Order: sequence, then structure tokens, then C-alpha cells
Amino acid sequence: MPGMHTRHERFDSVIIGSSQAGDKLAIDLARAGLRVALVYGHAQQGDACVDSGCGPSRPLLASANVARVARTAADFGVETGDVAVNFGKVQLRKQAVVDRLRSKAMQVLSNTPRLTVIRGDPEFESARVVRVQELAGDAVLELQSPRIIVNTGARPALPGLPGLAAVPYLTSSSATDVDELPQHLLVLGGSYLGVEFAQMFRRFGSRVSIIERQSQLLAREDRDIAAAVAQTLREDGVEVFLETEAVGVVNDPAGGVRLKVRTPSGRHDMPGSRLLVVAGHEPNTQGLNLRAAGVAVDSNGYIRVNERLETTAVGVYALGVVNGGPAFPHVAYDDVRVIRDNILENAQATTARRTCPYTAFINPPLGRIGLTQAQAREQGRTVKVAKMPMSRTERAAELSESRGLMKVLIDSGTDRIIGAAVFGVDSAEIIGMLQVAMIADLPYTALRDSMSAHPTLVGSLNNLFAALESCKPLKMENTHEPANIPDRHQGVA
Repeated sequence: MPGMHTRHERFDSVIIGSSQAGDKLAIDLARAGLRVALVYGHAQQGDACVDSGCGPSRPLLASANVARVARTAADFGVETGDVAVNFGKVQLRKQAVVDRLRSKAMQVLSNTPRLTVIRGDPEFESARVVRVQELAGDAVLELQSPRIIVNTGARPALPGLPGLAAVPYLTSSSATDVDELPQHLLVLGGSYLGVEFAQMFRRFGSRVSIIERQSQLLAREDRDIAAAVAQTLREDGVEVFLETEAVGVVNDPAGGVRLKVRTPSGRHDMPGSRLLVVAGHEPNTQGLNLRAAGVAVDSNGYIRVNERLETTAVGVYALGVVNGGPAFPHVAYDDVRVIRDNILENAQATTARRTCPYTAFINPPLGRIGLTQAQAREQGRTVKVAKMPMSRTERAAELSESRGLMKVLIDSGTDRIIGAAVFGVDSAEIIGMLQVAMIADLPYTALRDSMSAHPTLVGSLNNLFAALESCKPLKMENTHEPANIPDRHQGVA
């Protein structure tokens, strides 16, 4: 382009995109003495987790939970009077939290020696060269490095829904920035994000309807867990429509939108003031010219990597959700561990056999690790299932948080824990205890026979596992019942 000039620079490592854990990797490598470039493009403007992921959603979820606690305070003998949500102030608090996180991150980046932050659109010329068109200025930078790491994250995917482009829809990113509370929010998709947003907006005061085409919410969960979540949402006033497929959407002349759906009983129109589309994610790889570097992608566009997170091009790596792994920040941070240790210590770190816990931040929260019962069935495993309602735990009763259940799968041959779902108060803490047992390769009896402080939720594992001795092992035969396919990042350590 006229007036443009090219500047050549060499770095020990170039990181494209700061999505989720890119900042962490850049800082670690630079502090170890390497010269590092961190490139932000239009699709990678800062940490996606801070800017459009858990950064804005978690403060909103926290405010929604405070509203719930305030409304139920009288159950504890605490009189608060009428409870009202000032949604404008909720958004101001959210933005203050996000700004503080972003400012802290940028401060650390700017104060890290040997780390250069470049704002511009990156494009591979080869597996060793990245060209960057600066967003400000008239320079084209040619960054040369023996090691290039792609960390551009993902963006909300959109379904091929007729009429969607003509209506003012929301995604999981834009829904955190609405300035007015929707009167009636239609949530298209019953995924983890879908149920989180549904319950959150319901607690703020919106009428909320979830539209899910499958016969259950949370397609990766067992039916009993998904049914418990659906029941809880309905108790909270969320309308849950299963086996309901959206076939079109139009603007409603009376205001809002009108979603056209197909159900077992026929076709219907569902009116709402706003439509939130939660249809998964797709990788941010557009414009990177991966082919020039010899970097292969899978059928969904995610970058293919091996257990060391190496792509098909020597010296090029991919971390975080862009490599097709679970879209959780903690997975991206563990990817950082693998790449960092292999670069700095010439280690043999891999992603093999790591356990991947995750939590859906509804109330009560749903924690999960390892195999589901459906996955055990697909693998033909013989298991014992420990299952107990949260209402039988003393601590949950004290907190008036007795909704939900605990479910743990035990391999009958080894007595090892191979998977668990805990739908209940502080479930992430219980899942953490189970994860430690899985990592340490402990039999479930180690937790059954351990002594915990009383009363705690972790202590309820004693009762949960004590009843297993009378359980008959279940042979999880492979049937035609739909089963979840294990994620490559999940497994038993």
C-alpha cells in the first residue's frame, strides 16, 4: 500500500492473540529471558476471558445471586423489605470489575522487560514469519521467530436459522452488555452457557424461556443430572421447552421478536422481547493464512495439535480453545504449562491423561469431572454408581441449599473414581476433592474412610460412599441410547 514501509524484527517467541492465557505465557517466557512479541489483532483485542467471557459474566452472575439471597433472606429470619434490581448499577459494577482486571493485566504486560505488545492484524507468511499490519501507524511489521504460538480463541457461533440476520439477536458475548433488562428473553440453546444466562436474567427480573431441540438440557450430562437442572430452573420460574426446534425468526410488529418453532405437537410461534443465541463457538482463525505456515485444521476449523500442542508445522503451536479443546480458561492455563515447560526446560510435558473439571455457575452450581454414565456405557465399563440427594447432607440443610444431587462412578475392578457430577451448593469444592483422589490414583475407600471436619460438604462423601458396598455393579453395555463422546482433554489420571 502507498506510504507503507516494512520493518523487520526478530523474536525468540511470537504469540498471536491473548485469548484466555496468552498474557500468562508471554510474561513467563519473557521473565525467563526470551524476547517475546504478543500480537493483538481485531479478533484478538486483549484477553477474551476478561473482555467478553467470564470477565463480564461472573460479576453479573454474582449480582444475580445477591438478588436471590436478598429475596430469600426472610427464610433465615432476616427482614430486608422489598427487593429491587437496579440493572443500570449492576452493569456499572460489572464494567468496573472488567476495567480493573483489564488495567491490571495491561500494567503487568507493559512492565515486563523483553516483552513487546503489538496491536495489529497478523498473517502468516511462513512457519517462521508473521506479518502484522499495525492498527495505528503506517508500518507493516515482519516478525521472524523460530517459535510461533497461536492463541486467538473462539467466538460465538451462529446457527443457520432463517431470518436471524434481520433481527437484533444477542450472543453470549453481547448479552453481558445489554443496557436494559429484557422483558421476555428467549434463550436458544440449553447448553451450560444457556442455562447460566437463563437463570441469571430470571433473577434480575426478566421472564425467560429456554428453547432446546434435544430431549434434555446439557447434552453432555447424564439424563438424571440434566433433569435435576431442568427441574431447578423451572422452580426458579424459567420456562424450559425441550424437543423444540427453532425453524425461523422474524421481527414482531408489536415489538421484539417472534421465534418459529417445531415441536412434537406441531408448529408454534413464541414471542419474546429479545433473542439470545447460544449455539457453541467457532475458532478465531480467519485472516491468519494458516495454509502459508502449513498449519492444518480439522473439519470445524480448529487447529490440529498433538499432545505437546504442536501443530502440523514445526515450531508452530496452538493453545486454548482454538485447538479444539474445552472452552475453559483453566484448560488454556494448563496448555500454558505444557508449552512453557517444554520451551524453557526441554521437558516432556503433554496433555495426555489430564483430568478436566468444569462448573456450570447456576445455583446450585453443577460440577463435573471425568466420565459420565453414558460415556462409561459406550466404553463397556463395569461400574458402581454412588448417588445421593443433597437434601441428605447436613451442611446443605443448614444453608437451606438442599436442591440437587451427587453422583460418582466407581470402576468395579479397581475401586477407582472414573467420573462424577455434583449438582449442589459448593459443588466445585467437592469436585476438587474427587479430582485429587483421581490424580493420586486413590480408591474411593480412601475418601469413604477419611475424617473430615464437621459439618462440611466434603464430609458428605463418607455417607455417599458408605452405601456402595450393597450396590450391585452395573455393566455399562453399549446400547443405541445416545452417549456422550469423551473430550480428548478428559480422562482418568
